[in-house]
Amino acid sequence: MLDLKGIKKSYDGVTVLDGIDLAINDGEIVSILGSSGSGKTTLLNIILGITESDSGKIIFDGEDITATSMEDRGFNIVFQDYALFPNLNAYQNIIYGLRNKPDISTKEEVDDLIELLGLKEHLNKKIEQLSGGQKQRVALARTLVMKPKILLLDEPLSALDGVIKESIKDRIKTIAKEFNLTTIIVTHDPEEALSLSDKVMILNKGKISQYGEPEEIISMPSDDFVKEFILRQLEIKRDNIFKLFSDAREPLRAAEGA
Repeated sequence: MLDLKGIKKSYDGVTVLDGIDLAINDGEIVSILGSSGSGKTTLLNIILGITESDSGKIIFDGEDITATSMEDRGFNIVFQDYALFPNLNAYQNIIYGLRNKPDISTKEEVDDLIELLGLKEHLNKKIEQLSGGQKQRVALARTLVMKPKILLLDEPLSALDGVIKESIKDRIKTIAKEFNLTTIIVTHDPEEALSLSDKVMILNKGKISQYGEPEEIISMPSDDFVKEFILRQLEIKRDNIFKLFSDAREPLRAAEGA
């Protein structure tokens, strides 16, 4: 379990995170949802260990890791721009991290992961020859071969659309469940968060507006900000959300008319 207790962070006197409490169970997919400037990326960086909080604690599996370095936490991230090495082919990118830690994953485990992500036919391609969805899968594979204790994803679907986006969603869900891998996703897209996650935390100006299961957030928004944020951002995509959570259809429509 990952447990954040009273996380606070300010920059130049401006509060970015204000007392964040968050408990994430093993194997859960949790999205941190919010608009630009809400503090979601700062929170992700604090969990990863790139950024130090001003106060508060991070507890992982009962151990206080607040002062533990990023390298020693054993978490790993897939960045929004994938951060792949253009001079290496897909397979070389996937196994890059194993050069220094070759015992983490066996060749059989790497091959199984490549099969799971549907990358077998793309292994010899240069990065420039890959589509956006293929790059995303290579980035996922490169991270997963290192067997992270927690997988962090920064806007994983922002550069994708249509069938490719849905495919990556399915693969993320499959990986999280198959490996019982706690997965934390930062996104600004409510449809992405609500359709992909077991739980969603909505941030507003550095504070948690609501944390709960997608159905709960849709049917029982905690405040006007959550209600307006979800409705405003889903103007085009709302029908897709209703199809996923049909039981919440009437409460959300009623909220819209209020």
